[in-house]
Amino acid sequence: MVGFIKIAVGATVGLGVVTVAVPVALGAAGFTGAGIAAGTVAAKMMSAAAVANGGGVAAGSTVAVLQSVGAAGLSLATKGAVTAVGGALAYFFPK
Repeated sequence: MVGFIKIAVGATVGLGVVTVAVPVALGAAGFTGAGIAAGTVAAKMMSAAAVANGGGVAAGSTVAVLQSVGAAGLSLATKGAVTAVGGALAYFFPK
């Protein structure tokens, strides 16, 4: 029973990270639902990526993926995977 409690706590932490911490962190960095906010870390990343790629941000690049997550959030499958990893980490690496 003690092992189950550790897994449940780890899974809860994992779920909290994907539903609260990731969107807050991305929003603070400037990856928003309305696009990349001017004058933010996200804007600087986008500028650097555009310069490196000859004027555009490549599809699938870090900036593109972070903007996608910032605008639409993480998929249910990703949330489930991070929750499962949180539970597994709590089980295999207790205190």
